[in-house]
Amino acid sequence: QVQLVESGGGLVQAGGSLRLSCATSGLPFRSYVMGWFRQAPAKEREFVAAISTSGGSTYYANSVKGRFAISRDNAKNTVYLQMNSLKPEDTAVYYCAANLGMSSSSSAYDYWGQGTQVTVSS
Repeated sequence: QVQLVESGGGLVQAGGSLRLSCATSGLPFRSYVMGWFRQAPAKEREFVAAISTSGGSTYYANSVKGRFAISRDNAKNTVYLQMNSLKPEDTAVYYCAANLGMSSSSSAYDYWGQGTQVTVSS
């Protein structure tokens, strides 16, 4: 059974930082591109970042470029999202997802976690 479990969300002031983790099990982690998406209330789910199987390539939404960093540890089957200089508009539920190819489209991802809430106060 494939499981993706996010952690690390919480409440932070604007300008602060959080590090999200997504621990996976039940899938060949090294074979999967990993992505982070987010969904704010009354908004569509949107792409945040993705990382290639080796970790050598990363891809970011323009809204987070330069502030967020995605990384992965293939030995731990875990992907991370370091979020710096957080803004109130970053408030959302953050989801990790697994896909066999690099994509910014949520429909391309096969497996999803349950999400973790990030709230940024002004």
